[in-house]
Amino acid sequence: MKRNKAASSVCRRILGIDPGLAGTGWGILDAVDGTIQYVDHGIIETKADRPRAERLFFILSSIRSIIDQYKPHEAAIETLYFGKNVSSAIPVAEARGVISAAAAERGLPLHELTPNAIKLGVAGGARADKKQVQQMVKIILGLDDIPRPDHAADALGAAICAANSCGLSFTQKTSRRGAEAN
Repeated sequence: MKRNKAASSVCRRILGIDPGLAGTGWGILDAVDGTIQYVDHGIIETKADRPRAERLFFILSSIRSIIDQYKPHEAAIETLYFGKNVSSAIPVAEARGVISAAAAERGLPLHELTPNAIKLGVAGGARADKKQVQQMVKIILGLDDIPRPDHAADALGAAICAANSCGLSFTQKTSRRGAEAN
């Protein structure tokens, strides 16, 4: 009995998100038949001179639009990292809140990944620096260049980790739809 290859194809579309008030990176990947395929990436930028509530609403509206356009099955978001400046974590936490609300509103499961988990999952070590992670995102996705801006590369890293959590390999990369759009 022959199996229909199309019928055995399993596709999960994953939205990766690197939250921030000034810039929220996003990236879309498809997990298909044990591989990942790059779809698109970008950044949601807000202006510092606008009221915080307006900036958060813009992030919320933009994430809703991205979800509606690309129709992901799930999302992955980087968790909050306090670092040295706790006060800068508050606006990021607020951005995470509106992003999480948008995912819940659209019925998307949301994977929350620590920065170290993303570094480990993409670059093989929790102590990898930002440039190493970005270079590995480029290699894993078979891109010609490191995705820009940095927040978008980080978002793609989160999506890669979510795809990898289901046992996908990074041995075959095919589609590069949208690469010229950014």
